[in-house]
Amino acid sequence: MQQSEAIDLLAVNPMLESRSPGQIIEWAHAEFGDELVMSSSFGAESAVMLHLASHVFPRIKVIMVDTGYLFPETHAFMEQLRQRFDLNIWVYRTSNDPIQYLKTANETDPTWRNNIEACCAINKNEPHDRAIKQLAPKGWLRGIRREQADTRKARQIVEWSTRNNCYAISPLLPWSGRDIWLYIKQHDLPYHPLVEKGFLSIGCNPQSCTRAVMPGEDPRAGRWAGQSKTECGLHVEAPVK
Repeated sequence: MQQSEAIDLLAVNPMLESRSPGQIIEWAHAEFGDELVMSSSFGAESAVMLHLASHVFPRIKVIMVDTGYLFPETHAFMEQLRQRFDLNIWVYRTSNDPIQYLKTANETDPTWRNNIEACCAINKNEPHDRAIKQLAPKGWLRGIRREQADTRKARQIVEWSTRNNCYAISPLLPWSGRDIWLYIKQHDLPYHPLVEKGFLSIGCNPQSCTRAVMPGEDPRAGRWAGQSKTECGLHVEAPVK
């Protein structure tokens, strides 16, 4: 696909800013049809995007990256949502044996990563890049929100991703955390079981990557705590090395 295949982003984005997430997904499905996919981490807020997308496009391909270091609760939550929404999940796994990777990378403590960037690059970004290359979508739905990080504040609802050679669509971009949890309550959606233990943003299980947050902390304060890192790399144009 070439970007010259022409969506006028300067016209489309202002129009979509006033639309609901469901209407944005409807626009994306009308634009890309069966060549629309989505990704999900099956994290704290994931039920919202999965509920919205499955209503508009039942059986949409859902890319899920299994890094080898996910919480057992994440796998259980995925199965719960698979059954509830009849999800069409495409799991892409790291090419590494998780135990052997730790030995090769000289990571001596399984509960901690000394080189977080390297682990994200090889165990999370590579499988996702492989998924996009194999599925070759024209549109990719993702669940990022501007409120989540400074790196996301200037993002647009529809962007051309040179890295993925497709359009990236972020229906939840303008929503606040309050909007998310109101939607979950209104539609009686399940949430990740670790939320009740204070995990409000959930990635891989090493404590260097995901921890519970304290009262009053930002929901993403538990991700890579104490590090300057704020992105796993999936949502930036230059893949993490």
